[in-house]
Amino acid sequence: MNENLPLIWERCLQFMRDNLSAAEDNTDLKKLENSFDLLFDNVRPVSLISNNLTLLVPSDFYKEYIEDNYLTLLSAALRKNIGKGVKLWYSVMENKPAGQEAPITVNVKGKSIPAPKLQPTAPAAFSSNLINPFADQGARKMNIDSNLKADFSFDNYVEGESNKFASTVARSIAKRPGATAFNPLFLYGGYGVGKTHLGHAVGLEVKNSFPDKVVLYLSSEKFIQQFVTAAKSHKQTEFANFYQMVDVLIIDDIQFLSGKKSTQDSFFHIFDYLHQNGKQIILTSDKAPVDILDIQDRIVSRFKWGLSAEIKSPDFDTRRKIIVDKLSRDGIVLTEDMLDFLASEVKTNVRELIGVINSVIAYSTVYKSELSLELLKETINKIAANQKKVINIPYIQEVVCEYFGIQREQLLSKTRKREIALPRQLAMYFAKELTNATFTKIGEEMGGKDHSTVMYACDTIKDVSKIDKEVKKYVRELSEKIKQ
Repeated sequence: MNENLPLIWERCLQFMRDNLSAAEDNTDLKKLENSFDLLFDNVRPVSLISNNLTLLVPSDFYKEYIEDNYLTLLSAALRKNIGKGVKLWYSVMENKPAGQEAPITVNVKGKSIPAPKLQPTAPAAFSSNLINPFADQGARKMNIDSNLKADFSFDNYVEGESNKFASTVARSIAKRPGATAFNPLFLYGGYGVGKTHLGHAVGLEVKNSFPDKVVLYLSSEKFIQQFVTAAKSHKQTEFANFYQMVDVLIIDDIQFLSGKKSTQDSFFHIFDYLHQNGKQIILTSDKAPVDILDIQDRIVSRFKWGLSAEIKSPDFDTRRKIIVDKLSRDGIVLTEDMLDFLASEVKTNVRELIGVINSVIAYSTVYKSELSLELLKETINKIAANQKKVINIPYIQEVVCEYFGIQREQLLSKTRKREIALPRQLAMYFAKELTNATFTKIGEEMGGKDHSTVMYACDTIKDVSKIDKEVKKYVRELSEKIKQ
C-alpha cells in the first residue's frame, strides 16, 4: 500500500467536510457533519496502485450510500488530492469465518470513473490469487477453455420465421461484442428450439474474429456449483475475479438461479462489472425475464437493459429447411413428398426433429434399405411405439385436464372455484409425488403460483384423501392414468 495513503485519505475527508454545506440543501451543518463522520469512520483506504483506489467498507449498504449521497463530493476530493483519472473500487466485507483474522471481501467497481482495462492478470486492487474453475489454479487469462461446441456455429444454424430476429441480433453482436445496444442478449423459448446453439455460435464467431478475447460458455448449474465450492472454501473474491476476466460470458438456463440468493448476489456484481466495462453478456432461459420467479428484482431489471428475443418452435418451412440442411451434410437426398412428411410429422422442437432424422438414417443404414416414404412412416411408427411416455409436469396437467374435462388455461388460472381449484391441487400433488421438481418449479409451471401454495395443496390432498372418499377416488384413478 502507498505509505502516504492514510494522509491522502485524511485530506480527502477534510475536503469533503469543508464542502458539506455547499453540497447539501440542508443548512444544519452539525447534523451533516455527524452523519458524515458516522459513515466514513467505518471506511478505510486499502490501496492506491496505478491510480486504482480501493476503499474497504463494512457492507454493500455503505458502498451504495456513499455512491448515492457523496459520489460527486468524493470525486472532487480525489481529483484535488490524487489527480485526474482515479479509478474507485470497493472491497466489501462479508462474514468472517471462525478463527480467521483477515476479513473476507468482494471487490466491486465504483461508479465514478470507468474501470481500468483488464490485463491477463487481475487489476491491481484485486487479489493476485486468481482461480480458474476450468483449469489448474493460477492459470492465466488466455488459457481459459471457452467450452464452445464447434458444431454449433452460424453455418449450421438454420434461420426461419421463428428465430430470424434472434439470429440477426446474434450475428450483429458477434461482429461487435459489447459494443451494441444488445447487452445483455436474453434469449428465451421452449426446450430444444436453438437457444444454446445460437449462444455458442456467437462465441465461436467472436473467437474466430477476435482471438485475444476471452469467451466463456457454461450452464447456470455449473455456475451455481462453482459458487458453492468457492463459498465453502471462502474464495468468493477469487470466484468473482475469475469471471471479471471474461470478455463474452454466455450462461445457459439462467432461470435456475431462482431461489438461490447468495449465488444471485454474486451474479449481480459480476454482471454489473462486465456490463460497465463493455463486456458482452448472453443469457438463455425457458421463459421471459418477467416470468422467472424467486429472483431479485434488480437482476430482472438488468435482464431488460439490452434485448430480450423469443425463439419459438420452428414452423413447417423452417422444419423443412432443417431437414434438408441436416441430410445434405450427411449426403442424403429425399423426395419432396418425403421431406413434407417428415416436416409435418415432428412439430415440437428442433432437437426432437434431428433425433427423428438420425433414427431414419440409422435405420436405413442398418437394414440397407433405400429411403422411401413407406420406410419413413414405418420408422417413425416404431420410434413412437418404443418411446416411453415421460412423466413430467406438462404431462400431468394434460392427464388431469382430460380427466376433469377442463382446459389447461383454466387449470393455470387464478380462479378459486372448486371445480378448478381441486384439479389444480391434484396436479400439484402428483407433480410433487411423481417428478423431482421442487415446490418452486411446480409453482412456476402451474401458472406462477408461490411455492407455499404448492406446499399447501400437497398437504391438503394428502389429508383430505384420507377422509373424503371422492378425493380418494380421484387420487387412485389419476395415479393409474398418469402411470399408464
